[in-house]
Amino acid sequence: MDSLTQILLGASVAGVTVPAAHRRVAMAAGAVLGTMPDLDSLPLLLLTDDPVALMTLHRGASHSLFVLPLVAWAIWWFFRRRSGRVAQAPARWFWAILLALITHPLLDAFTVYGTQLLWPLPTRPVMWSSLFIVDPGYSLWLLLGAVVALWAAPRAAGRRALALGLVLSTAYLGWSLTAKALVEREAARSLAQIGLQDAPRFSVPMPLNTLLWRVVAMTPEGFVEGERSLVADRGPMRFHHHPSDGDALMAVREAPAVRRLAWFNHGFMKARVEGDRLLLSDLRMGAEPDYSFTFVVAEREAGRWQPVAPEQLPMQLPQGGFAGLWQRIWNEPPAGARGSQAAADSAGGMPAASASK
Repeated sequence: MDSLTQILLGASVAGVTVPAAHRRVAMAAGAVLGTMPDLDSLPLLLLTDDPVALMTLHRGASHSLFVLPLVAWAIWWFFRRRSGRVAQAPARWFWAILLALITHPLLDAFTVYGTQLLWPLPTRPVMWSSLFIVDPGYSLWLLLGAVVALWAAPRAAGRRALALGLVLSTAYLGWSLTAKALVEREAARSLAQIGLQDAPRFSVPMPLNTLLWRVVAMTPEGFVEGERSLVADRGPMRFHHHPSDGDALMAVREAPAVRRLAWFNHGFMKARVEGDRLLLSDLRMGAEPDYSFTFVVAEREAGRWQPVAPEQLPMQLPQGGFAGLWQRIWNEPPAGARGSQAAADSAGGMPAASASK
């Protein structure tokens, strides 16, 4: 999630845990601790200029549920020895420090980027993908609770405001999972109608909301992409097929950067040849044809693909902007506007990418 939300979450869990007289100090400490795991980006920038390494090592050791409890204990032990507020209420402060740290990676895991909760175990990053990286529906309640708590100081209203903010933000998390389940259910039905019931797929909310979702399923020729508005859409989902250069990707599949990307993004990537360069785009972040993470991983020499030092291309902003996104939430596209039979055929010879009968 974004840094402001992590600051608010850390401040809230710390402030609600400690004695009332310590609340403001605990909120400040929780705000720092809540954003601290993301500081792993700083040493990574000093250690490597490889963009694939920077992407895939982020949210690693500093987000591990094995590492952060040890960090919490070390911080708590250090400040307890200084005979300050931590020494006055050591048990409460230990939980405040621990919760401020571990809620950060747990919240990150609700996004699609991927969080290595079990580092150093060689498991793939966790991506529950029920929240966009910035979602005011989650953050607003924490912000309101923190503002009231800072104003109320040690009064009981401050703790109640923080607790209510946490309850409402957690309820929104629950709604996001419910919304995802509804989208996944319809996606499964619609994909089964076009013979893709077993295709690897993911669903992810569109920016700033949990009402409009994007679903991607992989195919032998590339992938299909569809949208679902929980407000406006009725009937089966319509999917549009997009090609991916599987032959070029297969030729460089053993290159370290390609293997690392495939591990990190669970294989959800698009291969595209541009001139004599092979580009890989992470399908999870963005939408066709604009993606947040695209890397040059190979160049063609004498008709053969040769791996090269990865180069990250500039991030592409989505077409349509937020106005188009807002309109799409409340309006179903006209029949045939997306995922039509003609579009599917021209994109790669798929059978009807519309699940409509």
